[in-house]
Amino acid sequence: MSGRLYVVGTPIGNLGDITQRALETLRSVGHVFAEDTRRTRALLTHFGIEGKKVLSLHAHSSERVLEVAIEVLEAELDAAIVSDAGMPTVSDPGTELVRRARARGIRVEVIPGPSAVTAAVALSGLVSGPFSFLGFLPRKGGPRREQLSSIASATVPTVIFESPKRLGQTLRDLALSCGPNRRVAVCRELTKQFEETLVAPLGELCELDRDWRGEITLVVEPTAEHEQALEPDLDQRILQLLATGSSARDVASELSVELGRSGQRVRKKDLYARVLLARAHADAGVVDADGDLNDDADDGDADDRASDASGLRADDRDRGDEHGEDDTGARDD
Repeated sequence: MSGRLYVVGTPIGNLGDITQRALETLRSVGHVFAEDTRRTRALLTHFGIEGKKVLSLHAHSSERVLEVAIEVLEAELDAAIVSDAGMPTVSDPGTELVRRARARGIRVEVIPGPSAVTAAVALSGLVSGPFSFLGFLPRKGGPRREQLSSIASATVPTVIFESPKRLGQTLRDLALSCGPNRRVAVCRELTKQFEETLVAPLGELCELDRDWRGEITLVVEPTAEHEQALEPDLDQRILQLLATGSSARDVASELSVELGRSGQRVRKKDLYARVLLARAHADAGVVDADGDLNDDADDGDADDRASDASGLRADDRDRGDEHGEDDTGARDD
């Protein structure tokens, strides 16, 4: 008979959010598979849990590491898998171990815990039913454009993760795809001392002059009827009209006439805001002459799922210690 694998949720910021079941489980198992052993040992030490074998298991682990994990479980030893923050396997590297354990007939149990996804959904005020979670967006190219287009036409709210270094670019890309009036909740440093949630139209968020820091989760509201009516190549047409020397107001008026001829009714106010945004993106080089996202624009970090110099996971993105947090990146309260 094999041991059991426990998928254990850990705090996303505030250590007080850990559950009693999580503590009981971590005390009972002999092995803990961790994304960052340093961070997990700090978490265990904080709660007085000692004598555990903490083994590294992350997105770049080799085939041999995964097999060793399975061998531990098949030796009738119980083990837990944890991520640096939140639920393992949610935009996190634990999925493969769970899959292999089930394939070998090993019992897998979940110990639910905090999640940045559900926390952001609850805070946003933009979700009252189904929603979609996409994790991190592709960084560039066709896959990114396709994902942005999918968000623009989505009829349910969309939740995504983003690095603070790329947040400004992503907000601009979303505004270009969804229009400047689409509301988005920017949820930052959830459950921590400096927790912040901003809910505003994309156009307003793009105008903010600030450096974003900490863990960030976005909630994008679904499309509205007047947004669904917009042509998918509207921005290309805007740039064509602007290239003739027409003013933004004249372009908005021309578009209103053109869309009206095809039976599409769009408020001039929305069209004017869209023209201003498209022009700003073109001036900044975010889009090319055809109105497409520029693949050569700065895309920030080298790898969403790679660890940084401190071994922090992407879901623990830029946790930092600028606010004097402890080794676990969470407040001790």
